[in-house]
Amino acid sequence: MKRTKKRIIHLGIMLVLIGLGVVGFLALTASKPQLKRTKPPIPMPMVRVSQIKTGPQSVTVRGEGTVKPLREIQLVPQVNGKVIFASPVLVDGGEFKKDDILLRIDPLDYQLAVTLARARVTDSESRLRVAEEEAAAAKEEWRLLYQDKGVAAEDPPALVAKEPQLAAARAKLAADRADLQKARLNLERTELKAPFNGRVSDESVDIGQYVSSAKPLATLFSTEAAEIIIPLDDESLFWFHVPGFTPGNGPGSPVKVLARIAGRELTWSGEVVRAEGKLDERTRMVNVVVHVEKPYARKPPLVSGLFATVEIQGRTLENAAVIPRAALRANNTVWVVDGNGQLVFRRVDVARLGTHQAILRSGLEDGELVVTSGLKVVTDGMRVRVMPSDKENKS
Repeated sequence: MKRTKKRIIHLGIMLVLIGLGVVGFLALTASKPQLKRTKPPIPMPMVRVSQIKTGPQSVTVRGEGTVKPLREIQLVPQVNGKVIFASPVLVDGGEFKKDDILLRIDPLDYQLAVTLARARVTDSESRLRVAEEEAAAAKEEWRLLYQDKGVAAEDPPALVAKEPQLAAARAKLAADRADLQKARLNLERTELKAPFNGRVSDESVDIGQYVSSAKPLATLFSTEAAEIIIPLDDESLFWFHVPGFTPGNGPGSPVKVLARIAGRELTWSGEVVRAEGKLDERTRMVNVVVHVEKPYARKPPLVSGLFATVEIQGRTLENAAVIPRAALRANNTVWVVDGNGQLVFRRVDVARLGTHQAILRSGLEDGELVVTSGLKVVTDGMRVRVMPSDKENKS
């Protein structure tokens, strides 16, 4: 009986505790505020932008090529003989002026030839005078002999007047004078003079050496001007003037030549002078020739063989915009950030594409912000954030 009573008491206590727990839970539930269902905010991607500035823009066409001398010749003697003088500048890299004597061949044989030729001329002149006197005497004899026969007024026959002998004497004199002129010319050719201001790029002669005519002794090139041949595509030639190739008259477009030499980045001024005769069949490029005056006027010079970059100043677009190449998307589209922070797709008219930038004829206004960074997912009208540093730079 006692056990049954205890179990009933325990059961009652347990029921009371459960009831109190239920009441407390209901009370807590009733006092808790109702949670509202909310939509999380869409994250806005951050982009890097560039502010557009419009205005007159000169199109620059870039190219690369190797510097070559305007003139390059081989020093070749026209007479044979032993070298008795070689100029100190006749070494690889030596510099000379126009009409400097570079080489002298022993002139003794040619001086003797001049003396002999002069003696032959004197002899021929004497023979011609004798022949002229004989011819005059023959004509006088003819006149005296036939003056009473009525034929003295007529010219005597050619043989009587010794005309063949006179013609032979005159021809002999002309031939001897030609030999004298040739001998003098050969004597002058014993001195080899520089035909222009220039330098020596190669030589293979020295004092005491016997040289033969038509055998090259050295290579000379001019330092008065240099040329750079630039291969360009057909589209590039639209933007600048090539005399004799593109429409229009006047001088070619100005050029800035850039090259690194002796540890320095240097520039020279030049101009486009012509295009080579035909298109390169392998590359389908047009070789444009750039002319640079006085490449050796300063040190270090624009030496022959140097690889150089040229910037050709082309036409000017009146109201153009320049954007980074990274800002131009597929189908000539750019992403513009408007005043509300929205990204807008914009089609633009591309005038020319460069390595690092693009020049636009139209499509953008002054002050607009163009996105230069990439996005994995992009839609027209999406909201974006501009990088703070970019905002500061654009302000």
